[in-house]
Amino acid sequence: MTKLITDLGNWFISSGTAAVLFIFAWKYLKPVLEAKKLHAKTLQEKELLDVLEKLADNAVTSLESNRALTGHDKFKVATQTVGSTLAEKGFNVSQSTVEHAVQTAYEKSNLTPTNTQAQIKTGVIDNTNASEIPTGKIKTGVINNG
Repeated sequence: MTKLITDLGNWFISSGTAAVLFIFAWKYLKPVLEAKKLHAKTLQEKELLDVLEKLADNAVTSLESNRALTGHDKFKVATQTVGSTLAEKGFNVSQSTVEHAVQTAYEKSNLTPTNTQAQIKTGVIDNTNASEIPTGKIKTGVINNG
């Protein structure tokens, strides 16, 4: 029985069957491994962006009440804080990505002025009776909100 197993093993290797099976297995497994690697990289980048967003939110929130700094100085401090924290943790993020994250956090914060519904012009004519507008005098187009 041992001789039969040894002979089959030797035939498997010497006939090239092992090499053919290895090549077919590699042709099948390589795309699967590449897809898995790409998926892992995508998840890692997503997690990095989540961490970046949270750090930017915290930096903007912590500087929100600091009246000694101007808006531009707060932006620079928040950008430096987020960038240095990520660098300390070993993440390699470009400066422009950090700046965009801080800008987004600023826009979501209480520092960004918001328009109330009363300030927004919707294009509806107020206090005007439509029958008072002469025929052919209605102008259409974009209404300037500013």
